[in-house]
Amino acid sequence: MLWRGVCDSHDLGFVADSRLMNSARQRRQRSSQAVSFPAVHLHLPSWLGEFLEKKGSVYPTRAGRVRLVIEMSRLNVENGTGGPFAAAIFSRRTNVLLAPGVNIVAGERCSVAHAEIMAIMTAQRVMTHYDLGQGICGPVELVSSAEPCAMCQGAILWSGVSSLVYAARGDDACKIGFDEGPKAPDWIKQFKTRGISVAGGVYRKNAVAVLRDYHKQGGLIYNSVSLAARGS
Repeated sequence: MLWRGVCDSHDLGFVADSRLMNSARQRRQRSSQAVSFPAVHLHLPSWLGEFLEKKGSVYPTRAGRVRLVIEMSRLNVENGTGGPFAAAIFSRRTNVLLAPGVNIVAGERCSVAHAEIMAIMTAQRVMTHYDLGQGICGPVELVSSAEPCAMCQGAILWSGVSSLVYAARGDDACKIGFDEGPKAPDWIKQFKTRGISVAGGVYRKNAVAVLRDYHKQGGLIYNSVSLAARGS
């Protein structure tokens, strides 16, 4: 591109315009001085792949899918890799597990690394599409060990998920100190209006037991400091 319009390819060969050369040199210098930012990489814990390899990939019943994510939430705590939350994306046609997710907020130093968001992002990579409803395995179901917080609800709405199933309720997470954010009172109705079915409280007691154990062990409650200050 540098030579376009200022080059002659006849007998005299190429003749460079010194002004364009100087301009290019200046652009390179400015580019080398530009502000740069670190790349963002989030990593699911290694034990998760090992665990799922043993469990298999097909979960034909809702009960089986919910029990799986509750077990993942328990193992996330036991392995010290994050909070007491897990989620997974399944194909609604084949019941195949497409992508897991666990909460890795503290370990990855990333406030948005909730289990539901990790599962959604992983599924979008697996299905090579930002809209999971249009991916090669769609439509899909998101199963979570707990009712999604305000942030995760927003992520679910834009993800292409067509079914949401969760175990523990938002109040259960709040009781041990987690902030769920300002969720709309009619959020389930709003989800259904957008074509997303919702089923909550499935195996709730099992999921609540994981939350309570985490609290008894003194597990980190990673709300933002500003929220904690306003609540005190």
